[in-house]
Amino acid sequence: MTCKLSVNLNKIALIRNARGRDYPSVESFARKALAAGAHGVTIHPRPDQRHARYDDIAALREVTRAFPGTELNVEGYPDETFLSQVLAAKPDQCTLVPDEPGQLTSDHGWDLTRHLEQVRTVVARLRSAGIRTSIFMDPDLAQIALAPATGADRIELYTEAYAHSPSADTLAPYAVAARKAVELGLAVNAGHDLNLDNLAEFVAGVPQVVEVSIGHALTVEALEFGFDATIRRYVAILGPR
Repeated sequence: MTCKLSVNLNKIALIRNARGRDYPSVESFARKALAAGAHGVTIHPRPDQRHARYDDIAALREVTRAFPGTELNVEGYPDETFLSQVLAAKPDQCTLVPDEPGQLTSDHGWDLTRHLEQVRTVVARLRSAGIRTSIFMDPDLAQIALAPATGADRIELYTEAYAHSPSADTLAPYAVAARKAVELGLAVNAGHDLNLDNLAEFVAGVPQVVEVSIGHALTVEALEFGFDATIRRYVAILGPR
């Protein structure tokens, strides 16, 4: 199974916002990523819009339409402001993440023992608009067992525990979780702190993963290798679009 790369552009947006004008252009870097072989692009607008902004959603939707076969994934906490923007732009995929408003970065998956009804209601709204849905999850079998009840199409495994300390021991829970998700009829995405050094081992050990979303590490690596060349290195690991 070929795993696809979605390039998270939040760090490009963060640099843009630091100077108060459209430089670097998030849209331009989205085009670069897709032209270099990425399958899609991802943004995660937060309530304070400190990096990706809500108006980036519609702009990037137009970019992906210009590259047939590519996709836009929009991540975020499903408050009404976020949902209204997503429903208006209709990205290919919306990944629901249980972030607090001021959270620095995503650091845990959904607790569906507490939030099942909330997530199910949101997923129904998104699916009725024709948007594929994914929910951010820890590699916790008890939680994943609840995921089909949300109606989501996919889960995205939160990979920080493996990426922070890659080993057979830290990889094993992801392999088990991915197998369980597929058995339950869910497709599997993954992301958070994956990079050029640890990605190959991860996708080899968890072959059920169909998409990885990578941004922070990719942007840092691009400072050394160049943006286009870095995308090509990831594509070489994962396989072509």
